Amino acid sequence: MIGKIKKVLVLVLCMWFLLGAFSFIQVQAQTKAKKKVNINTASLTELQTLPRIGPKVAQRIINYRKEHGPFKRVEDIMKVRGIGEKTFLRIKDLITVGRTK
Repeated sequence: MIGKIKKVLVLVLCMWFLLGAFSFIQVQAQTKAKKKVNINTASLTELQTLPRIGPKVAQRIINYRKEHGPFKRVEDIMKVRGIGEKTFLRIKDLITVGRTK
């Protein structure tokens, strides 16, 4: 009897894990389908939707564009402290500078 309960418990836990993994994959796919984040106009919250961009780095992006004007190229985001080449490579396909005047 206890053996059957353990098996059922393990089965339930495995199914719960798989459903969680499936939900995560679904969210990732939806994120990829979204429009690119315009780093010249994005809010603090919008910037934080990017991988490896937390509240501090998002605020630095906003501060940088206030001090230096709009980014001209997506690569310019690497001028912001905390965004190096590795982070840039993760976000480059997710960001845009939009139209600049």
